[in-house]
Amino acid sequence: MNYLAHSILSFTDGQLVGNMIADFIKNNERENFPPEIQEGIKLHRFIDTFTDSHPSVHEAKKIFSPLVRLYSGAFVDVAFDYFVAHYFPENELRNHSLKAYKILWENEKWLPESYKKMLVRMEQDDWLTNYRTDQGIKFSMLNVLNKAKYLNKDIPVFDVFFKNKQELQFHFDRFFPDILAECDTNFNPTN
Repeated sequence: MNYLAHSILSFTDGQLVGNMIADFIKNNERENFPPEIQEGIKLHRFIDTFTDSHPSVHEAKKIFSPLVRLYSGAFVDVAFDYFVAHYFPENELRNHSLKAYKILWENEKWLPESYKKMLVRMEQDDWLTNYRTDQGIKFSMLNVLNKAKYLNKDIPVFDVFFKNKQELQFHFDRFFPDILAECDTNFNPTN
């Protein structure tokens, strides 16, 4: 899952912070954070492991793998954020995004420098809300493509997404309720 899904699957402010910064810190640095942020880092890793092992995600990867091989998972993550964005009404998504940016900046002292730089761009371009649009997903897919070391930058990944949107939606619909339930059961402090 990508940034929007990780933010949606967080139940507390600390979990949100940890969930969003987890890819920017080393595992042995986790103990340097308050317990609630550590829980968010643990949640992030749980989400990644659950996602990588889900049969519907494996099927969705087959859509991208002829073009991007081992990077197919990264493109499925971005594609699924498009469907996460449509899982909620637009105004609810916008409110969630604004709240997430606010919480992250309120916890700025815990954010790695590289994450802070990205967060500035994320907020300016409102990545979390813009996952809802075709243009936002195209931007995100091109961003992944540009970061990939071994891929041609002209690969038409967005075209593949667009042509296979219905099949990707099918796989998402079989996956997302499972991840929601697992995160709720294992990480929601009110349970």
